[in-house]
Amino acid sequence: MFYGRYIRGTTARSFAVALLCGAAALPAPAMAQGAPDSAAALANLLVKRGVISRKDAEAFIRQSHDEATRPAASPHAAAGAPQSAAAATVSTTPPDDGAMHVTYVPETVRQQMKKEIRQEVMQEARDERWAAPDTMPAWTRHIHLFGDIRARYEGDLFPAGNDNTGAFPNFNAINTGNPFDVSRISNPNFPPEYNVDKDRNRFRLQLRFGLDADLGEDFRAGFRIGTGSDNQPVSLNQSLGGNGGDFSKYAIWLDRAFLEYTPNLCDRLSLDANLGRFANPFLSTDLIFDNDLNFDGAAVKTQYQARPGLSAFVTAGAFPVFNTDLNFASNQPAKFSSDDKYLFAVQAGLDWKLTQDYGLKFAGAFYDFDNVAGRLSTPCTVLGAADACDTDATRPSFAQKGNTYMSLRQIVPTADNNFGTTNQFQYYGLASGFREVSATAHLDLNHFDPFHIGIDGEFVENVAFDKAAMEAIALNNRGPVPTGGTIGSFDGGNIGYYVRGTFGKPVLERRWDWNVSLGYKYLESDAVLDGMTDADFGLGGTNLKGFILGGSLALSSKVYAGVHWFSADAIAGSPYSSDVVQFDIGTRF
Repeated sequence: MFYGRYIRGTTARSFAVALLCGAAALPAPAMAQGAPDSAAALANLLVKRGVISRKDAEAFIRQSHDEATRPAASPHAAAGAPQSAAAATVSTTPPDDGAMHVTYVPETVRQQMKKEIRQEVMQEARDERWAAPDTMPAWTRHIHLFGDIRARYEGDLFPAGNDNTGAFPNFNAINTGNPFDVSRISNPNFPPEYNVDKDRNRFRLQLRFGLDADLGEDFRAGFRIGTGSDNQPVSLNQSLGGNGGDFSKYAIWLDRAFLEYTPNLCDRLSLDANLGRFANPFLSTDLIFDNDLNFDGAAVKTQYQARPGLSAFVTAGAFPVFNTDLNFASNQPAKFSSDDKYLFAVQAGLDWKLTQDYGLKFAGAFYDFDNVAGRLSTPCTVLGAADACDTDATRPSFAQKGNTYMSLRQIVPTADNNFGTTNQFQYYGLASGFREVSATAHLDLNHFDPFHIGIDGEFVENVAFDKAAMEAIALNNRGPVPTGGTIGSFDGGNIGYYVRGTFGKPVLERRWDWNVSLGYKYLESDAVLDGMTDADFGLGGTNLKGFILGGSLALSSKVYAGVHWFSADAIAGSPYSSDVVQFDIGTRF
């Protein structure tokens, strides 16, 4: 910059303020001691910058010398008063370096200097965002916007041999709609059934957009919205051509909304408390909870660093799973008792950095789902689909497939239903309770940098499972019908495990970063709630085993491509197999 030494020892901002506010705002030493640059050097820089011509530079040097050495006219001069600093005369005796110093700069040059300084300072302001015109309001510095978009092709493929004779009733469709008349006399139709024999191709879109706000004093708030074919908790995918087709618009759902408190307790102890609807706070895989599942309620996590590289953590929370409708049952004046459902959970674990290249995180958890099991109603009279019984609210409000079900209604035989042979409108509830004990581990191996190896594993057991009690009430997950019998024995189970290895970059940050993964999953019918587990493996739910193969490639720092293959087979009950193939293109911003 041509003003060089004029701003030595000052910042660009303070000098800009001084210059733009007038010469009087310049630091006093610069005014009193004179500008340290010679007229010739200053003129040469102005010529080099194209501000003035060589001819004008020579005239400037002569004018600067004449005006600097000529006494200023002042009424105080006649009286012997000292001259002002702006008109002070410098000694014509050359200093030791032989340069002539000037204390006066012509007005035209000063204005040009102001103009160029203003331009350079404003450019610095734009680059560093500390002044107008490109700066953002102060409040925006505490707001972070984020989002992602993913386009997907999905092929849902069913090999030959699946049982398509009515062995896979869609209990969720029944429980979220009108009860099903199980009487073959008044209703000869099958109940809603899952597709198990006809391949489908779907093009799907996912959008998520959110905001995080730093509220100060250890508080943070945020929300996220997203797409979805409906309000189900385990998928934000919107199938293109859905919602009635013909390019109909798609719905946007509230996916998260939370308040977070993270006080700084001390150097070794941290606390993180969440309230509202937020991301899964537990260390887990999608064996128990789908990656898209968010939690309603409150959770607190505390972590203590025992020593460098070794921390212990505990997470606990209470989460409403279902809240009984205020007016249940809506079609009668006397209401039924509440059947609210909750998840109470606690997890404890260690985060251990074994060496610079090896890290291990593992935890044990207990998930207690309160009041989720179905209950047989008191005897009730049902004359049509609109009638209600007192345990109807114990049915799941959302489910996929795999869990074992029981009938909820104890319908009284009367003359109006031909003594139990017609008008048998039925809802279905879970035959088992769910108290899940799990162990989860994640191992990081960075010894082969730049390549990374990650190994994930999880085991779960539902300790509330009572196979003997379920034998009498289970409607599905039964084995082959024995010769001479009418129903097979109950064949469900209560354990699950999952192991996966990932090789490559764990996070795709730069172009051509990649990773591949291979996993095996085994999940018996009643090990976990089928409505909360992975929605892709076997097209969602439990009672499945098989392999998962995937890979991702970064096409840029913000755009990636991915492919996944899920091969699943049923563990209990009628034969069922599926292969799900997914091709993704997505971006993060």
